[in-house]
Amino acid sequence: MVGTPSYDYIVIGSGSAGAIVAARLSEDKSVSVLLIEAGGSDKNIFIKMPTALGIPMNTKKFNWGFKSEPERFLNDRIMNCPRGRVLGGSSSINGMVYVRGNPFDFDEWEMLGANGWNFKNCLPYFKRVENHKIKNSMYTGNEGAVSISGGNNMKNPLYNAFIDSAIEAGYKKTEDYNGYQQEGFGQKFMNVDSGLRASTSHAYLDPIKQRKNLTILSKSLVTKIIFNNKKACGVELIKNNKNYSIYSHKEIILSAGSIGSPHILQVSGVGCRKKLKNAGIQLIHDLPGVGENLQDHLEFNFQYRCKQPITLNGQISLLKKLKIGIEWIITKKGLGASNHFEACGFIRSKAGVKWPDIQYHFLPGAITYDGTVAFSGHGFQVHVGHNKPTSRGSVTATSSDIKVHPKIHFNYLSTESDRAGFRASVRLTREIMQQQSMKPFVGRAIQPSENIQTDDEIDEFIRNSVDSAYHPCGTCRMGKGSNAVVDEHLSVFGIDGLRVVDSSVFPSIPNGNLNAPTMMLAERASDIIKNKVIKPKEKPKVYLNKKWQTSQR
Repeated sequence: MVGTPSYDYIVIGSGSAGAIVAARLSEDKSVSVLLIEAGGSDKNIFIKMPTALGIPMNTKKFNWGFKSEPERFLNDRIMNCPRGRVLGGSSSINGMVYVRGNPFDFDEWEMLGANGWNFKNCLPYFKRVENHKIKNSMYTGNEGAVSISGGNNMKNPLYNAFIDSAIEAGYKKTEDYNGYQQEGFGQKFMNVDSGLRASTSHAYLDPIKQRKNLTILSKSLVTKIIFNNKKACGVELIKNNKNYSIYSHKEIILSAGSIGSPHILQVSGVGCRKKLKNAGIQLIHDLPGVGENLQDHLEFNFQYRCKQPITLNGQISLLKKLKIGIEWIITKKGLGASNHFEACGFIRSKAGVKWPDIQYHFLPGAITYDGTVAFSGHGFQVHVGHNKPTSRGSVTATSSDIKVHPKIHFNYLSTESDRAGFRASVRLTREIMQQQSMKPFVGRAIQPSENIQTDDEIDEFIRNSVDSAYHPCGTCRMGKGSNAVVDEHLSVFGIDGLRVVDSSVFPSIPNGNLNAPTMMLAERASDIIKNKVIKPKEKPKVYLNKKWQTSQR
């Protein structure tokens, strides 16, 4: 870089949101856009291969490697919080599961003060994201940038056995959990494009990298935002061990994620006065909500031995992994082309819960995220989690140096309602697994063992066994009130020329994975910046169990 460069728009972070914002803003040839990413290239084979998802997630080169403080209600366990440090951000290291969340989740956003962010207004932007290869309806998109597919389309018989057992237990089947009816069990979709991970870098940046008005600056760490009084006017960054200042003519869009965005705001002097003083940071603007309202999903693996030798546990020898890899390299098909989460379910934990708050991912293997076996022999697992937690945590800078990781405290399971949700998850899952369709396959339970029965026993198992589903959000909350950080236009309160566009602005966590709603948010945010927001006329119909007030299913 020569001199003092400047651009109309500076986008910080190339992840699930930032890549989309940069792509959409640069469609206007009259503006210049700079996209800054701390990490490097996403062209690594293990990022591209869907079945290898555990490798980039556990590779320091691609992962910020955040960790929580000891979590009091998880027996003081320190929890991993992987975030993508690579082009595509966390969409380049995640599980590629494509779940929008329940329509009522977005109506809830509006109820919490995010005016205009209801499902009616969000649906056109979900559709804009999607190039759906499986479904075609008024709820799906078929011309978008991100390919939505079904992996190997549930060839393993365990997938359908799981769905059939849930129906035998009294639940409904859903043909598209992202459409009219989330509640129920059915096929799961993934953002995989002809056998390749469809990250936002793959879907949005690769086709447009040659645009003359778009500059992508990788391996560049933003150290702070520059302010002129209370107007954001530029950024300071480090590249190749040299410091640079770059200025914006119009706006800075902060898309560094639910950990990175509040951290950058805080080290730049925007946040709670007392906390910034404790960290030795000069105050620019007192905004107490920065870093508050942290939410996340927890889940655990319900694992069983399988009576038949049909699971992925039979495919994890070095020779068979090599065979899968070669087939994928040559054809982009086979087991290498799937994340293997091809069946799913969404249920309500109890009567009186209006829309689903428990999510299932079914996997025809008993293995960990990094691909190691849980035990010798064949097995399968269903990931289950209570997805509408009431516990809230925080992200807090402890130094003015951006390289010093912030203090992350999720405060997991701090409320009785969250603990009760996981007790229900255990008991309701056991009931499903005892149905007729699963009997040819279900062997002895690996975890939780059958002797874990009482509330206290289940609580202790959960404290020791749950892991993060890696869905942090909410730390720059959109809406109104004392801990809100951005308004419905995603502009930071009290600061000119600065927006936050990523999952940190979610007022509440949706019942589902966060990549899809984050991409939707970025699409709509781009139109808000352009002042071209779609205003639908009709409210889409969505499913609501008529007996939700009195019946759990």
